[in-house]
Amino acid sequence: MIIIGLDPGSTLLGYGVLKKEKNGDLSVIDYGVLQTKEKTIPEKLHSLGAQLQKLLKETKPDVAGVEQIFFAKNKKTAIEVAHARGVIISKLLDQNIEILEFTPPQVKIAVTGYGLADKRAVALMVAKILRLEKVQGDDNASDGLAVAIAAANSLNALRGL
Repeated sequence: MIIIGLDPGSTLLGYGVLKKEKNGDLSVIDYGVLQTKEKTIPEKLHSLGAQLQKLLKETKPDVAGVEQIFFAKNKKTAIEVAHARGVIISKLLDQNIEILEFTPPQVKIAVTGYGLADKRAVALMVAKILRLEKVQGDDNASDGLAVAIAAANSLNALRGL
């Protein structure tokens, strides 16, 4: 089973793609960040959607974990991320990909056991769980992998896997 984890942002979308074996082992297929350089919200959303659609066609996930907006100090940023989540969910539904949603504390608990863990702790545990020396690149990439791990753990509970 292929699982994609998505950490939405208004200009950066962290993603992690994992393969879950029948015995429950997880292996990394791909991870990184989709980035938009466009100026306006409609242009950013269009670019994000096109990039995500390409990624979905390349990786062919069965299930997607998507991080929810839990709390935002900046309302403008929260609205932009909400728009991005709408595009993400639409693209996933277009491809008939099952969607599981998680709050940031739920993702942190799935990876570290602590809902208030900082980004460094999340990245360290993601690397440990996935047997990587370290997660390369932007924090958003390790967050995408963390969401994929949360989705994999959820599938265990939902389907008895």
